[in-house]
Amino acid sequence: MPSNIDRRAAMRAGLVLAFAPWAVPSRACEFYAPNFTLIHPWTRASRPDAASAIVSMKFQNVTQADRLIGVQTLVAESAELAGEGAGPQLDLPIPAGQDTELSEKGVHLRLLGLKLPLEVARSYPMTLVFANAGEVRATLNVDFARFA
Repeated sequence: MPSNIDRRAAMRAGLVLAFAPWAVPSRACEFYAPNFTLIHPWTRASRPDAASAIVSMKFQNVTQADRLIGVQTLVAESAELAGEGAGPQLDLPIPAGQDTELSEKGVHLRLLGLKLPLEVARSYPMTLVFANAGEVRATLNVDFARFA
């Protein structure tokens, strides 16, 4: 005869399986390099005719200075830095000992030559290239609809 512990475990497993179809899948938001952590690269949804998209992200736990020098993604032809004080050349310093944030309200990464519309709740592969850390594979999440 099964013990009470076995019955409780079976009930828990049955509940988990019963609710699994309604569970929201988790999405990776942290990507690790030897000298920093890349937090949540994201963009807003784009219109079908959009030529560019703004990408936001944050660099934390920076133990050694580095520079973002390249971006590769299947959804755009190229990328540049944009925002106040940023030149279009992709060469972003990431100083040691402090967080660096790319955001819509400041310096940000801009994907140019979009090859397809970026849709809400979709994720796209993106590789960031750094002077010291080399290539870091990440996921670009489309989190919000663009404001009308």
